[in-house]
Amino acid sequence: MNTVEKKVGMAIVAFVGSVLVLSAPAWSGEKKEMDETKKAVEMSKTAKVTVEQAIKTATEKVAGKVIEAELEKKHDKAVWEVEIVGADDKVKEVHVDADTGAVIDVEEKGAEKKSEKKRKGK
Repeated sequence: MNTVEKKVGMAIVAFVGSVLVLSAPAWSGEKKEMDETKKAVEMSKTAKVTVEQAIKTATEKVAGKVIEAELEKKHDKAVWEVEIVGADDKVKEVHVDADTGAVIDVEEKGAEKKSEKKRKGK
């Protein structure tokens, strides 16, 4: 094998290695997403409150347009997280207990990050 063939071979090996390394995070991201979906499916089987009921409860608490509703595990319980855009263009998360249907709390999305930046002087 001459030096040109060796260089081409090394370049191909380097390229293939780069592709494999760079695509690995995409594979792990897909696996994480599948795991989260599987958890949500399992939680939905035991949740007594449907997404429709959670959205109705959330919009009674916070006026606006629902942009997302997701079943999550928070504080060792299943919670519907309903995101609503208000007339002030701020997004609020309404957390609804998936077993009782009670509103647990309402948070302004991004408010925590803003207060952390103020404390850090940013």
